[in-house]
Amino acid sequence: MTLTAPAPPIAGAPASGPRAPRTGRASRRRRFVLRVVSLLVLYALWEVTARVTRNPAFIPAPSAVWHQLVVTSTTHDGIRGYSGHLLVEHLGVSLRRILIGSVIGVAAGLVLGVVMGTVTWIRVVTEPVVTFVRALPPLAYFSLFIIWFGIDETPKLWLLSIAALPPVAVATAAAVLSAPTGLVEAARALGASHRQAVRDVVLPHALPEIFTGVRIAVGVAYSSVVAAETINGVPGIGGLIRDAQRYSQTDVVVLGLFAIGLSGLLIDALLRTAENRLIPWRGRS
Repeated sequence: MTLTAPAPPIAGAPASGPRAPRTGRASRRRRFVLRVVSLLVLYALWEVTARVTRNPAFIPAPSAVWHQLVVTSTTHDGIRGYSGHLLVEHLGVSLRRILIGSVIGVAAGLVLGVVMGTVTWIRVVTEPVVTFVRALPPLAYFSLFIIWFGIDETPKLWLLSIAALPPVAVATAAAVLSAPTGLVEAARALGASHRQAVRDVVLPHALPEIFTGVRIAVGVAYSSVVAAETINGVPGIGGLIRDAQRYSQTDVVVLGLFAIGLSGLLIDALLRTAENRLIPWRGRS
């Protein structure tokens, strides 16, 4: 009985099974370490800059922002949070406005985008209007909504809805137009109606692009919340920032920016998770 040496690995061959999970864990660990190091570097730069400038109204120290986090999240000397509301309540009101406005804008943009992508004459008529609205800054038409609807919730929701609509409409229309003609014609040849072909062939192909438009739309709505809450925005994180700006409370402004940024990262992470779950075929042939 002769023993033969194992064949050498072929160049370019994939790694063996046990190594792949280990490599994946190592890659995730490296990314985590890099992110932590980058945050520590940014924190050190912030601390050094605050100490060098010595002007809290210009660059507040991290400790001052932390102090405002404690103050706005609790009740001190009979004062509850900021303007009578805790920080989490300000953020919660803004998130509710963003949720309602984004849902309305995304739903309307999805319907409009599908119609634009499937009906030529509607696309010719509506595309310049959508592009025009997308180019407008939110404050440009918020004043008009104030005149029409007053200063309560209605103009804020209109603003966020209009801000969220164009990205979804444009992404959906482009995705529907790029649907493979061969698959659509094959579905029609097999007896599918136009509506069935759109539902079963066009939309599944367009979902990845649509989800990208949804993420952009939510980001646009979130970035517009400060504009939406410039008038009668308290409670609200944008109203908190606006009110603190009037009194040169830079530490409160920075705290509000952190609240918006961190909650925005969380929302985007949830959308990416939903995208990975709902569209597992994205990036695959």
